[in-house]
This record gives sequence, C-alpha cells and structure tokens, in this order.
Amino acid sequence: MNGRLAVLAAALLLSSCAPDAPVARPQSDTPTIVSLNPCLDAILVEIAGPEQVLALSHYSRDPGGSSIPAGVAQSYGSTGGTAEEVIALQPDLVLASTFLPQPTRSALERAGLTVATFGSPVTVAESVAQVREVAALAGRAGNGEALAARIAAPPPQTGAPIDALLWQEGEIVAGEQTLIVELLRQEGFTSHAAARGLGQADRVSLERVLSDPPRMLLIAGDAPGQRHPLLEGQYKRMLIADFNPSLIYCGGPTIPKARERLRAIRAEAERRP
Repeated sequence: MNGRLAVLAAALLLSSCAPDAPVARPQSDTPTIVSLNPCLDAILVEIAGPEQVLALSHYSRDPGGSSIPAGVAQSYGSTGGTAEEVIALQPDLVLASTFLPQPTRSALERAGLTVATFGSPVTVAESVAQVREVAALAGRAGNGEALAARIAAPPPQTGAPIDALLWQEGEIVAGEQTLIVELLRQEGFTSHAAARGLGQADRVSLERVLSDPPRMLLIAGDAPGQRHPLLEGQYKRMLIADFNPSLIYCGGPTIPKARERLRAIRAEAERRP
C-alpha cells in the first residue's frame, strides 16, 4: 500500500509541474480580427464585439492620431503593425490600409491569414459603403447598417451658406475632393480656400488670413500662426472656432461627430451679428 501511495504522489507531483494545455478559442460564427489602421479601428469598435477584436493599431493609442476615446482604445490589444506581431495573434482576418507595405502583406498571407485592405473614403457615400463592407467581413451586417444610417443621415435645412476656411495642422487647407469639405458643404458652409483657387495641402499664412479673412475661421492646428495673439483682435472681422483635427481624416463614426461640431459652430455663428 505504501508503494502505491508513493507512485500516486509522484504522479500528482509530475502533473502539477506539467505546462498547461493550450486553451482552445471558443467557436464562433464571427471571425477574430486585427486592425492595422486607425480609421478602420474606429469602425470596428462600433460594430464588432470586444471578443472579436484581438488588436487595434498602435495609432489609436496616440491621442494625436486616434479617432477613438483614449479609454476605449486602451481596453483593446495593440500591435506595432509588424507581421510577426499579427501572425502571433492568429486572427481570422486582418484589416489594413491600401498603403500596407507589400512585404508585410506577403508575410501575413504566407502565414495563412486573410488580409482585406481599404482606401480612405472621400465622400459620405464611400464611407457608408466601406462601413457595410467591413461589417460584412466581420459578420456584423446588422450593426453595420445601424452605423451606416447614422452616417448617411440627411443634414438639417440651413440658411445662407457661411464662407469658411478650415485651417489645418501645418497651416494648410483641404482640397475640394475630401470628405471634410463635403461635410462642410452639407452643413451650410462654403469653401473660402476653393474660392481663392487653393487646393489640397496649400499653405495659408497668418498674413494671408488677416489680409483676406473668411467669415468663419476653423482652426485645426497649433502652428505658431494659428495661435498668434493677432488673431485675438479679429473677432469683429471673422468668427473663430477650434476644430479638433481628429474629426478631419476618418469617415465611419467620425462623420456624426464632425457633423455635430459643425452644427454647433454654425449655430453660434447665426447668433452673432
């Protein structure tokens, strides 16, 4: 009996030292996903369950490059965008920008991962289509339709258009074929930059703003000229409002937030003489 007890004790000791067996992922009809793009991150956290999203891009943890609240981004995993990190997570699907480096894409596909790439929408319609495509891939078509409806909601009726200059980071302006300029038009603003023949990423100096002021100046940057004391004395010549740069570059759930801010700015302008 003592011998049997000794053998049993030894077996229990060995089993306690053995490594844990890999934990199998629960079976699900929806794929697990890693996103490598901050704009796609923002769509994912709106339409997919947290258990689906293995990691977001590291950009979403950078307050200067994120379209997601900091607390939300921190609740998800993150990668630096390397193929090795993504492969280690073994997602069913990788979402990325069309600018994903080809060597990275090739490495992911050689590892057997499915990669879907997306461009940057330049119209509301393109953003709606992108949301629906991402949602279909994620197995969340219903959630995608709900988000698409919020994005495509018709803007309210407005009065006379207000001449506006969106002064972006680096003292540049947006071109006509951009999503933010379409939103400006839909929300009752006209492009001061376009009326003066300016195009995408053209620079507008403080001197030019002061010599040819728009009715509304939307400041979305922190360059010295954009925060110059000379602007403080210009409120009688033009209305000045801050505009968060995070509302400029992404579609998806960023669109309703941008609309809300533009409507608030326009309402303020209409209260001013």
